[in-house]
Amino acid sequence: MQIYIENMQDKIEVPTDLEKIITDAVKTSIQSEEFDTPAEISVLLVDDKKIREINNEHRNIDKATDVLSFPVVEMHEGEIISNEGDFDLDEELLLLGDIIISLETAKKQALEYGHSFEREIAFLTTHGVFHLLGYDHMEKEEEEKMLLKQESVLRKLGLTRDEE
Repeated sequence: MQIYIENMQDKIEVPTDLEKIITDAVKTSIQSEEFDTPAEISVLLVDDKKIREINNEHRNIDKATDVLSFPVVEMHEGEIISNEGDFDLDEELLLLGDIIISLETAKKQALEYGHSFEREIAFLTTHGVFHLLGYDHMEKEEEEKMLLKQESVLRKLGLTRDEE
């Protein structure tokens, strides 16, 4: 698993262990699905202004959100469902896609929800990974399933709500 992390903002001070938290969240999420295809994911850390621009450009939504995912491979619940698209299964690493996290929004949400910034970043990272793996939360049942998976990953990382 190759994980590229790029901090493209300067408004929020990035804790020294943030890269490890993101890497562990990505790897644990992927492992929880038993997805064994060698893959790569990029995680971009941005501010509210940048994520708002991206939302506006790609989703026609003029507001900042916490996390966005841009999958390259068409998947459903951890399984590749189409061999068509802009990817090559014969490559050494399969590019799953990009996750974009607003550190400004993450900081606000951590305060609002009463847990650590690190937990919020791990939560948003897992949320992004599960979207890349083909999970969604448009229906109540899907939302519950995705949330349970995310919380399971956070428990494995020692980032449960009770331990905060």
